[in-house]
Amino acid sequence: MTTDLFEDINTSEPAQQTLAPGAALLRGFAREAGAELLAALDGVLAAAPLRHLVTPGGHTMSVATSNCGPLGWVSDRRGYRYTREDPLAGQPWPPMPGSWRELAARAAAEVGFDGFVPDACLINQYLPGSKLSLHQDKDENDFSAPIVSVSLGLPAVFLFGTPERSDRPQRYRLQHGDVVVWGGPARLAFHGVAALADGHHVLLGRRRINLTFRCAA
Repeated sequence: MTTDLFEDINTSEPAQQTLAPGAALLRGFAREAGAELLAALDGVLAAAPLRHLVTPGGHTMSVATSNCGPLGWVSDRRGYRYTREDPLAGQPWPPMPGSWRELAARAAAEVGFDGFVPDACLINQYLPGSKLSLHQDKDENDFSAPIVSVSLGLPAVFLFGTPERSDRPQRYRLQHGDVVVWGGPARLAFHGVAALADGHHVLLGRRRINLTFRCAA
């Protein structure tokens, strides 16, 4: 017997759903651009292949990651940080595709964050069973800019809480093309992704790709 991870989630929501002050889910915002986004992804990952990072505590992440843009987020025994070079290649991270940057800026503006110019894009690949524990995005130097997160491929359960770890997060179903933006009072909200359920997506097969845009410098 299989469990429907989404059986208690209301999917009859408006195109823009407020998650908290400063945070919103834009349903289907990137759906039409999905194929174009994925076409550019192949070139990025050819230059900076996906890899499983190790946390400062020595745990290997179940999510495979890469980056593009002037800065890339990395993790190892020394800690979490941004670098200008891919540690595996010893070369700068591949450029951020212009279509990606433009989409992130449009999504941020929809939620009231005009002028968003990301300098980092973290690429996460989820396979069935992969998950991301609750955490805050706080390795950036400036918290005035929002986070823009684009979901592609298999659906996932997104966990979104408050800046207090003790507060129980809400659960939202993210589908191909959905975008979540959070900033302002929600910028340091704890968030994560529940273990990905198995399935097949017409463009990505048994995978989910997440593009997370940030202003890191």
